[in-house]
Amino acid sequence: LALSSLSNTLAVNNSGRWWGIINVASSTNLLTDSKNVQLVLDPSLQLLSRKQRKLIRQNPGILHSISSGLQTAIKECKWQFRNRRWNCPTSQGPNIFGKIVNRGCRETAFIFAITSAGVTHSVARSCSEGSIESCTCDYRRRGPGGPDWHWGGCSDNIDFGRLFGREFVDSSEKGRDLRFLMNLHNNEAGRMTVFSEMRQECKCHGMSGSCTVRTCWMRLPTFRAVGDVLKDRFDGASRVIYGNKGSNRVSRVELHHLEPENPAHKPPSPHDLVYFEKSPNFCTYSGKTGTAGTAGRFCNSSSPGLDGCELLCCGRGYRTRTQRVTERCNCTFHWCCHVSCLNCTNTQVLYECL
Repeated sequence: LALSSLSNTLAVNNSGRWWGIINVASSTNLLTDSKNVQLVLDPSLQLLSRKQRKLIRQNPGILHSISSGLQTAIKECKWQFRNRRWNCPTSQGPNIFGKIVNRGCRETAFIFAITSAGVTHSVARSCSEGSIESCTCDYRRRGPGGPDWHWGGCSDNIDFGRLFGREFVDSSEKGRDLRFLMNLHNNEAGRMTVFSEMRQECKCHGMSGSCTVRTCWMRLPTFRAVGDVLKDRFDGASRVIYGNKGSNRVSRVELHHLEPENPAHKPPSPHDLVYFEKSPNFCTYSGKTGTAGTAGRFCNSSSPGLDGCELLCCGRGYRTRTQRVTERCNCTFHWCCHVSCLNCTNTQVLYECL
């Protein structure tokens, strides 16, 4: 993945397609921001929609924030599923997450939620850092707060992040079918998770380090905290069907909705992840479903959990490999200022799925 520089910034919209910015002009595929700086879209990749291009023009500085948020989301997806049969694999093809984004399973739900959350989180943080011209800190929380504290400081602009994320990410979704409703629901669940995990942060003021009064503001959660919450909701995701109220008295938005597949279950909340079909078998390779299988994956021979060799290898067994690893060790700090280390070589035992 070429994600290392601004001159070759890659991102992904929420249908899983890659779009890119390159510094070599080609045909008429140019996007100019408010400062008349030309950004060049790679014509070999899927272009942004007209609405997405307009949003980028209207918000100078936001393109890098979008890209950064999506990179963070991909890394978090891989971390959360590192010990699972489906470990959030990505590729350099036109569809970064593979065929899984065209399905309606739990894994699809997580991809949509985490990428939507990534954009919201990154944009909200960039506003408070001054990286986007069209937004700033959230200054609405000002004045009295409590008996020994008051609102102040620079709150992360979660409202701008959520609004922009909804406009930018959701514009990729078209139609009125079950997949459309599922994707929009999971997009919003990702944004809601970032919002609900916001926390109050304070700084003390007073003579000689005392905390006579505190100034407080709202701070975004770490993205690891967002990933942890979404992973829990992945495990408890709701299976849904396409609902139709069948009444001329309700609006078009209310007419089509998601209902739990099991009538005895409560309807999914805005925070829940939803899906409508069973996950594919991630044990073996399948070109049809786009699954890579678990052959060649490393497992934990002593674990009874999902990362254990029995479950991760799907009962096929595993082979044992040894490798020698050289690492720095016995480091000593010398005044001032030098650190000297020895090189220690150890033998590691690895277990690889057949």
